[in-house]
Amino acid sequence: MDIVYISDLKVDTVIGIYDWERRIRQTVSLDLEMAADIRRAAASDHIDDALNYKAIGKRIIQYIGDSDFQLVETLAERVAELVRDEFGVSWLKLRLSKPGALRGSRDVGVIIERGERS
Repeated sequence: MDIVYISDLKVDTVIGIYDWERRIRQTVSLDLEMAADIRRAAASDHIDDALNYKAIGKRIIQYIGDSDFQLVETLAERVAELVRDEFGVSWLKLRLSKPGALRGSRDVGVIIERGERS
């Protein structure tokens, strides 16, 4: 299995459980690893044969930017579903963090894996 990845994608969104968090936009950071077979793209050297990380990144930015979830768990699950459903990704590992959410910590968040590794 080959992996196409996006690292430290930052998006501003409404996220959080407290009233003050519901009135502001906060930055979340996303790392994403996606199963892909890159051999066809490598042979053809054409984007149509590749897992288009730019298209995936733009879609994630749009989705997260428009969202207003309370929990990072919910946001992570929905982003994983979006990538798998819209881009045909069979397996992914997603790390979603919320910088500054816990005093004394750089960030907090969740790491999830969905699908089957092949």
